[in-house]
Amino acid sequence: MGRVLFHIDLNAFYANAEILKNSSYENQPLVVSGLSRRGVVCTASYAARELGIHSAMPIKMALQLCPHLIVVPVDFEWYEKLSKQFFDYIRTFSPYVEPMSIDECFVDVTKTIKQYKRPLDLAWQIQQGLKDELGLSCSIGVAPNRFLAKMASDMRKPMGITILRKQEISKKLWPLPIEDMWGIGRKTAPVQSLSQSTTMNQDVEDYEEIKNIFRRLATELAIRLNEEKVQGKTISISIRYSDFSTIVRSFTMESFTNQADVLLEHALYLFDKNNLNGQPIRHLGIALGSLTSNKNSIEQISFFETKAITKQDVLDELNRHLCEPKLMFASDLIHKKSE
Repeated sequence: MGRVLFHIDLNAFYANAEILKNSSYENQPLVVSGLSRRGVVCTASYAARELGIHSAMPIKMALQLCPHLIVVPVDFEWYEKLSKQFFDYIRTFSPYVEPMSIDECFVDVTKTIKQYKRPLDLAWQIQQGLKDELGLSCSIGVAPNRFLAKMASDMRKPMGITILRKQEISKKLWPLPIEDMWGIGRKTAPVQSLSQSTTMNQDVEDYEEIKNIFRRLATELAIRLNEEKVQGKTISISIRYSDFSTIVRSFTMESFTNQADVLLEHALYLFDKNNLNGQPIRHLGIALGSLTSNKNSIEQISFFETKAITKQDVLDELNRHLCEPKLMFASDLIHKKSE
């Protein structure tokens, strides 16, 4: 038997963690959000997903889709506690655990699986044990390498177990759209980007202080973006710990932005999901890629969020296309003559 890897992905982790705290949320449309009602969805329960609500969607849009949506704030201490229990439980089956984020990991079970007559029995035992002992549901992908294991775990959610063998690639993977491939995403982003980062004089552990640093970086980056007259879609954060280990995580938004509050919300979303090290932090950074010029970009108005256009907006837009702005309201002309 060759190498066997599991990719174990906790289903709707933040939302399920909140349900574990409050059983009345069971089967209810629920989202976990960041800073405020202007924030973004960190995780949506499956009941909310059935209504079209998904991670990184603006809360305002989610409430348009579901006015009775339950919105709860992030409780990162609770999620970290559950995450530690999750990883500790997985390590009882194999010491070769590679955390990928707060709610997913790769596990090399090449040796462990030989103890089972039927290979899927190990995956089933892990899945049922997590549900029974911790109340956490998961999907498991089984494959000979990381890429295939990750793709397999995404094929059946929630509570799915999927085997993906190399000889099945043409049948199971080739029909999928390219954006569904792990590591590729909707669009390969250009390498052009703007970034803002800082190295602290002293290592930082306090979450509120980390938020304030990200807030300052987002503000400074937004100023630069506006000065350069560009917007971007792909936001990245970098975290360097006291032992100099570094992680970089990114996310592609649905629309272009150069606004500080949007940058901050997504930066904190990435940080909350991926800050697994637990060590003091010495360096933080934000970058925005997939840049486009403001004048060349077309703003896509959300179906759920209309922008009021005034008569003055129309007049200003018409004058922008003239060599010399000459158009004015007739009422202003009358006012000038009467002076």
